[in-house]
Amino acid sequence: MNSDSSPLQKSDSEPKVDPWADPEPENATVEQIPIALETQTSDFNSVPVLTNSSPENEVTTWEQRVADLQQQERILKQQIASLQGDYTQQIAEMQTAMSRVVQESLRDLEQRRQTLQLAVEQLERRQERIRNEMKTTFAGVSQDLAIRVQGFKDYLVGSLQDLATAAEQLDLVPQSEESEMVEVKEAKPAKNTSVTPQFAEQGFEEQAKTIRRLLDQYRNRPDYYGPPWQLRRTFEPVHAERASQWFFSQGGKGALRSMGTRLQNILVASSIISVLTELYDDRLRTLILANSPERLGEWRRGLQDCLGISRGDFGPDQGLVLFEAPEALAVKAERTVKEGDLPFIIIDETEDKISLSVLQFPLWLAFAPDPQSPSYSSDRY
Repeated sequence: MNSDSSPLQKSDSEPKVDPWADPEPENATVEQIPIALETQTSDFNSVPVLTNSSPENEVTTWEQRVADLQQQERILKQQIASLQGDYTQQIAEMQTAMSRVVQESLRDLEQRRQTLQLAVEQLERRQERIRNEMKTTFAGVSQDLAIRVQGFKDYLVGSLQDLATAAEQLDLVPQSEESEMVEVKEAKPAKNTSVTPQFAEQGFEEQAKTIRRLLDQYRNRPDYYGPPWQLRRTFEPVHAERASQWFFSQGGKGALRSMGTRLQNILVASSIISVLTELYDDRLRTLILANSPERLGEWRRGLQDCLGISRGDFGPDQGLVLFEAPEALAVKAERTVKEGDLPFIIIDETEDKISLSVLQFPLWLAFAPDPQSPSYSSDRY
């Protein structure tokens, strides 16, 4: 090998040098070291093959390749940044869309909740209104209407019975005076002369004992299944006090302050009727005065309940007679006295005026309204 030749040129007899092998220090030349360093730092995918080109060309090629790689790196970084921006924007848009969907769903649910709440409130108000209507319309007005209709029916039945009885008593065929006198003479011995009860006087001590005994019996030992015309209801001390006042303080005629309800007044009147029936038996005729068919119907039902009597006990010739006008009651009372019976007149609280013709009879009871209490209604016991 000539000394002027390049160190890279070798003879055919010499072995080829591996560029990846570590050069031996003793055999490596100064020119071979940079080439080996450049070869070790090159790209592993493209290993340059040593040619006979000059070192300047090799350096230029490597610089160009590095520049291309750097350019690709910048392009990739730009693409990554662009993708990151697009991804961030898409995430933001997705979050915005999800937030908008959630807000719309919440508004929809809130609107539906408010709508349902309004519907529930309307249904509750309607339920309460229906309950009030049922209380006032069905339980109140309808019941009051039924009471009025039933009272008017009872009044009509009683009036028809009175009319039928009066028609039966009409003498369509005139009779001679002798036959009438005979009938009168035969009828008078059948009953005793009329009596005038005086419960407060000393001569009636036996009757007073009987009255007190019966009132105590009604109060302490009530008999709810006793015989007819005997009191069957619970008799409180306040009721017994009113009855005793009428018997012993007023002597069987006078007014008592109302108990507050018509049915309570009926209870007091029933106890007095029961006592008088015990004293005078079938000679007693109870005449009741009220200014409307509805109130007369209440009296009839209340007396039936308290005394255990039936509808057949009401009539012109029976134990109880109902009147709407005081004139008709006075006529009936006079006829009862003439027949030798004892009339007992009961006047309802609603009668603000009492006829003097009614007050002439020995037994009458009037219920006076309490000025400190409002007008009562027909309550139950």
